[in-house]
Amino acid sequence: MKPWLFWTCWGIDALIGAIAVIFFLIGLADGSVSSFNIGIWMVMLAVLAVILGGSLWLKEAAHPVLAMLLLLVLAIPGVLSGLFLLLLLVTNARWN
Repeated sequence: MKPWLFWTCWGIDALIGAIAVIFFLIGLADGSVSSFNIGIWMVMLAVLAVILGGSLWLKEAAHPVLAMLLLLVLAIPGVLSGLFLLLLLVTNARWN
């Protein structure tokens, strides 16, 4: 497997994780993250950490295919969502 592919997917996943952390911190600041939904946030942030950390651990443990599959679980939907948002911005779509 090509190392650039692993690190590209890992970078995409890290960007998605950073966006989630930023939204979490903004939610803490404005009060939208409260005791009612903190559990959901903690699970989501833990899953992101497991994906990023687990892929590095699997790669170091000589399981590069499993590491890549773990990264692709988040990278594929993330890239597709990003392309969809880009399409909306470029085409100036109307939703009514």
